[in-house]
Amino acid sequence: PSRRVLRDLAAVRDTAAALTGLHSGTVEVATMPSPGIEPLTTLIHRFAELHPSVTVSTHAAFTPDEVLSLVRRGACELGLLGSAAPVHPTGLDVLHVEDQPFVVVAAPGEAIEDDVTIRPEDLAGQKLIASRTGSLMRHIVDDITAGGTDTQIVTVVDHRTSILPLVLTGVGVAVLPSAWTRLARRCGAVVAPIEPTAHLHVAMVSLPAHLTPAARAFLALTESLARRRARDA
Repeated sequence: PSRRVLRDLAAVRDTAAALTGLHSGTVEVATMPSPGIEPLTTLIHRFAELHPSVTVSTHAAFTPDEVLSLVRRGACELGLLGSAAPVHPTGLDVLHVEDQPFVVVAAPGEAIEDDVTIRPEDLAGQKLIASRTGSLMRHIVDDITAGGTDTQIVTVVDHRTSILPLVLTGVGVAVLPSAWTRLARRCGAVVAPIEPTAHLHVAMVSLPAHLTPAARAFLALTESLARRRARDA
């Protein structure tokens, strides 16, 4: 409760200072790893162009429940999460941003071709890099290995940031949300759609009564991005 009181005081202060525009402040966003790649990169890039004097501070969370907890406790004003199904948390506003299909990321020179759709059975004999049990990404990998395709989980990692370097060094291939596509290709990796696949439901959550002007501006930018991606889809 004390965090919310301090947040409300900050909101009053920032509202007074923002009468002529956003000239200072900080937006605190809790984010999970894959949404923290995209759409967060696009959001911060555009927000920095519009409000260069406002700082965006991100806080790491690894599950949807962690994101919801950080927002509910007032530790963060906004939360960006990815889940296997749409979330409907009590007392929070939810903005659906996009659905991200999963893709296979591999080092160049493997049997996988860039932008050529593959099926789970096409991964027969491949070594897989996986996250810990409990994530949607791990669920997909477990389904692949259980399908009798002679695939093998060669390493399990907690930090998603380790996955792409491991792929590029040839340790194995990874199944990741499409948020990683642009970064993976820029690093020289091959990215192939996989069908059928699950989708990561990306959403922004907030406590509307406790948003500073800077957070409201960030949320409005997220709404604009969500509408644009819905049209593109």
